Amino acid sequence: MTKSLIIVESPSKAKTINKYLGKQFVVKASVGHIKNLPKSKLGVDPENNFEATFEIMEKKEAVIKELQKAAEGADKILIATDPDREGEAIAYDIAEEIVGINKNIQRVLFHEITKTGIEEGIQNPRAIDMNMVESQRARRVMDRIVGYKLSPFIWKTVYYGLSAGRVQSVAVRLICEREEAIRKFIPTEYWSMIGEFTSNHSDPFYAKLVKINGAPLKISNKKTADEVKSLIEKENFVITNVTKKETLRNPYAPFITSTLQQDASSRLRFSAKRTMMLAQKLYEGIDLGDEGTVGLITYMRTDSTRVSENMISDVRNYIYNSYGSEYIPKVPRIYKKGKVSQDAHEAIRPTSIKNNPKHVKKYLDKDLFALYELIWNRFVASQMSSAIYEQLSVELTGGKFLFRATGSTPLFRGFLQVYDDSIKNNDNEKNNNIDSDEDDDPTSKIPNTLKVDDVANLRSLLERQHFTKPPARYTESSLVKELEAQGIGRPSTYAQIISTIVDRNYVEQNERKLFATELGMLVTNILKHNFPKVLNVKFTALMEEELETIAKGKNTYLQVLNDFYHPFIDALNQVDKKANEIKKSLIEKTDDICDLCGKNFVKKWGRNGQFMACSGYPKCKNTKPLPEDQAKIVEVSNVMCKECGSQMVVKGGKFGTFLGCSTYPKCTYTQPMSIGLNCPKCKTGHVIERKTKRKRNFYGCSNYPDCDFASWDKPVDMECSICKHGYLLKKYNKNKGDFLKCPECKEEFDLVEEST
Repeated sequence: MTKSLIIVESPSKAKTINKYLGKQFVVKASVGHIKNLPKSKLGVDPENNFEATFEIMEKKEAVIKELQKAAEGADKILIATDPDREGEAIAYDIAEEIVGINKNIQRVLFHEITKTGIEEGIQNPRAIDMNMVESQRARRVMDRIVGYKLSPFIWKTVYYGLSAGRVQSVAVRLICEREEAIRKFIPTEYWSMIGEFTSNHSDPFYAKLVKINGAPLKISNKKTADEVKSLIEKENFVITNVTKKETLRNPYAPFITSTLQQDASSRLRFSAKRTMMLAQKLYEGIDLGDEGTVGLITYMRTDSTRVSENMISDVRNYIYNSYGSEYIPKVPRIYKKGKVSQDAHEAIRPTSIKNNPKHVKKYLDKDLFALYELIWNRFVASQMSSAIYEQLSVELTGGKFLFRATGSTPLFRGFLQVYDDSIKNNDNEKNNNIDSDEDDDPTSKIPNTLKVDDVANLRSLLERQHFTKPPARYTESSLVKELEAQGIGRPSTYAQIISTIVDRNYVEQNERKLFATELGMLVTNILKHNFPKVLNVKFTALMEEELETIAKGKNTYLQVLNDFYHPFIDALNQVDKKANEIKKSLIEKTDDICDLCGKNFVKKWGRNGQFMACSGYPKCKNTKPLPEDQAKIVEVSNVMCKECGSQMVVKGGKFGTFLGCSTYPKCTYTQPMSIGLNCPKCKTGHVIERKTKRKRNFYGCSNYPDCDFASWDKPVDMECSICKHGYLLKKYNKNKGDFLKCPECKEEFDLVEEST
């Protein structure tokens, strides 16, 4: 009996689909891409209509042979790679390798890995969409041209091995420009006034001074604040306005890729990369015991908030049965799509209302459950009634001074029953205005008995000094939000963009914030001044729109690449002539004299950042760290050097203290400092501070790899007073500040001075 062959990308997806289909189907996986542009050369011929050479990737020959063998006896072949442009390009590559064996090839789309989703896809086959393939290839070719042409220029001007990218370099620019704004920022002093009032024997309530003589409040120093305070204290106050009104707070749209990454970052502290990895697992399928393997969410790379009519009907029934009729709006909510939305897929949502979080919790690990619950709650809330608040505003006037108190009381929680937006998003950025820290103002409930013309008694007046704050540094969440707002990249690229710029050492991540490195600042300035169009945010967004016109059949591969390539290559040819001049401008002469040849040292750039090198190079190859980076001996240790047996000394350098050999520079061996705690796992090693490949700090055993103890939080040599666990972890929370937590019983303790 002949069988139909279904080809997907992921082995786990293949396994899930296989369980839904009968014996008349065989499901195979390509394990991602099977072809790519060559590693060692450009692989694109601009002189021949940008013909691209896509080669079979390493270790994929066996996969292709397996697919070809399966295709031989199949009555038809259904290629079901991911339902996006990249998936379409992979489908084309697969078809190209098997069409000589079996020509009966069709394309199917699985928007969700469920029985219904798979059956719907199989019942609606189509041809491979060459417009989408050409669009994806144009993106790939454009990125290859920029990378292969710009990177050598950066090698010539800074040092060999650096790289540049069409989208990643623009993301770095955003972070660098934010860094420059922070460095240039000059705080401005301002003062606020908070009055404590009572009226008709009411409970005390607080109001803020908002206007003087009808003009917005502007108090810039202590002297003025004192003068204003003395005048206010002489006035008699009366309530001049009381306003009550009901306000609605509407639910959020269901998740798209960018909003999922943002909320997973702020609520769950997941990186964009981890969020997408977990979402991929939820999409491809989870083993639910007797129910078999089920895809729990729809396709996770989407920019659409659209939801199918059937699913809207199901979720409205669920809301009615779970919360009551008052929690369902009269008509289903339809959310507007974004300006650049392709609207190719539905929003990210659960595939079935039957799979509520309580039902699937026992089948998911902690992180998978947290993400699924987040997706579930956001989707259910998106079709619920608005929350209703009573907003009360009271104005008090005394002479030329106007105070205002505002507050709100929830009357009906609506969607907040499911998706509470009172959770603070630490990634939100605030503008530099005088209300930027209003959250710190004293608060109290405003009495409902207040009426216009009631006398208000000023009981006390608080002066508060403030300073405007610089722009907030980007986090992964806020950077994704900015990239989406600017139209840079696509949903499938956000996580990779962040991962790439950190790996390249253009950006560092510390306490979840993204910091531009000096190298990132340098490369960005070079590219920005010499390739202003390529590194322009609007130009990059325009290129995304151009790629989309190919996918929609409104433009051609050749036309878009011609429009991009010729201005780019002309600019490159002009700038390339100045490469040596630019490189020389980065070399800074110093007054330090080389102790080997007597010539001056200069500051240069290398793989490890800036360093001092003899100007007599290449005859003299003497180098040393920058003066500010040269380690100073802090104290002598009792540790012996593992390389030469000499005594190690504690040194202080750019990145803190470490142990270095006392015979340096003859012996350059170094090792991290112990934090003063024996390894709790192997008992023989010491806990030291280490870094991941992405430069993120963590704590591990000095005996690694023999001992794999590791912790993101700093272990503290204190026994838990509750469960007697041998050590505590030092943690930080915006509301609590620094505190200690037991990794075993989860009890929390105040941080005492001895433990720091």
